[in-house]
Amino acid sequence: MENLGNALVELRSEQRKMQNRVEELEAIIRSIEALSGANGTGSRTKGDRSRRLLSAAGRQRIAAAQRARWAKIPKESQPTARGKVTAMPVKRTISAAGRRKIAAAQRARWARIRKAA
Repeated sequence: MENLGNALVELRSEQRKMQNRVEELEAIIRSIEALSGANGTGSRTKGDRSRRLLSAAGRQRIAAAQRARWAKIPKESQPTARGKVTAMPVKRTISAAGRRKIAAAQRARWARIRKAA
């Protein structure tokens, strides 16, 4: 039994040494991945990239193209029989009286729910 106890102590000691070595290797691997990307090839994977880089000239070209697209919209839209422009619809809003009616109906719904509970 004494031999088994000594063997067990030695095995545990060896296990601790191996665990320390594995942790060292993992730290080295993490540092290399941080330098060269997660896949180790030097290129970043799709999930790694934080944002795409674009030159100032590229941004200016995109902005100019977008301004041109927006400038064409009023030219392309034709007025209808009533004189309204079809391409850019008017944003509809609800009146204050309509909002009060909706709020009152909602309060009544909640009152019925509370009464039933």
